Amino acid sequence: MYGRRPKLSLKNAHILVTGGSSGIGKSVAIYAASKGASVSLFARNQEKLAATANEIKSHFINKDQKVTYASVDLTGKFEDANAAVEKVIKEQKKNVDILVNCAGNSLSAQFEDTKITDFKFMMDVNYFSAVFATQAVVKTMKKNGQGSIVFVSSQAGQLSFYGYSAYSASKFALRGLAEALCSELKPYNISVTLAFPPDTDTPGFAEEQKSKPKETKLISEAGGLVNPNVVAKKIVDSALKRSFQCSVGLDGFLLATLTAGMVPVSTALEAFLQIFLMGPFH
Repeated sequence: MYGRRPKLSLKNAHILVTGGSSGIGKSVAIYAASKGASVSLFARNQEKLAATANEIKSHFINKDQKVTYASVDLTGKFEDANAAVEKVIKEQKKNVDILVNCAGNSLSAQFEDTKITDFKFMMDVNYFSAVFATQAVVKTMKKNGQGSIVFVSSQAGQLSFYGYSAYSASKFALRGLAEALCSELKPYNISVTLAFPPDTDTPGFAEEQKSKPKETKLISEAGGLVNPNVVAKKIVDSALKRSFQCSVGLDGFLLATLTAGMVPVSTALEAFLQIFLMGPFH
């Protein structure tokens, strides 16, 4: 699956970030703007979107950059996502070059305490939001013969544990989607990146802590908390390099290697490291 392809550039690119009004999505948008990209944001809260858009403007490096946004509930239906994409393309006067699917939420509880509606909500917000946004841009990307699509999963999408039956299931689903699209879209020069961020210091994480079971807290606290700007830079840089997997830090690299399975590789070096290190790590 690997081969040499030119590195992507953010200069004069149009990047669309779902869940872009806060957390990792906001940091991704700011980092992209600081590298010359025009940015579009999707989120539900209109006030947060407007405030984030104004903040992004302060990071522009040239006069041609634009920031646009659309208030949209990506857990709704494809037609809503499609209309929102058409809106930002019209305002930007440019098709989407890079889509970063950051929209998501977290929920943790023992399986028997998790409502069926919570399982459905996790799939809607973490999985189907990415499906809808990706379907809204992929046809145009194929027609243009270029593009990049990023799915932000989680380390809990590589290895699950106590309290994450609903959350991890939705994040594991993104891996299946990303692996399939990687092979489908490669002939069209569209790269797919699957990111596995660790616990990150975001408003969403702080909210999750309020109801997280103590057992889940003890397990997750062992990995520490990472700054969202660090995570965002790694995600964007991995997408620009057309890497399929994106991990953060040494722990993230080790986990990605241990759980690689038949995941697509982007370079011969990556394939060698997975083969060479798999035995010792296990």
